[in-house]
Amino acid sequence: MLIVVGIIHLLPLSGVFGSERLAALYGLSFNEPNLVILMRHRAVLFGIVGLLLTFAAFQPLFQTLAFVVGFVSIVSFLWLAWSIQGYNPQIARVIRADVIALVCLILGAVAHVYRK
Repeated sequence: MLIVVGIIHLLPLSGVFGSERLAALYGLSFNEPNLVILMRHRAVLFGIVGLLLTFAAFQPLFQTLAFVVGFVSIVSFLWLAWSIQGYNPQIARVIRADVIALVCLILGAVAHVYRK
């Protein structure tokens, strides 16, 4: 489950390659340089989270941390999307991916706790 969630978190990493890729991911125009900097940095942070989740799948010592980081990442985004509403189809796609990731995290966390 950590690998699946890790891959979902690694997908936005392609946004680090520029405005065009960010536009394809989120369905928005990224012509303002400050916004491009922030969103490309966000892509890097998602890459870090994705790497942690994937690494933890093979390193049991890091699994609890990975589950916590994954839950914070996913639940915070879903809460923000729910509280704001009015998002575009690309953001709706991200929400669907995060719901899948959340289900995977819940299943993985249950197995992780049960295994201990």
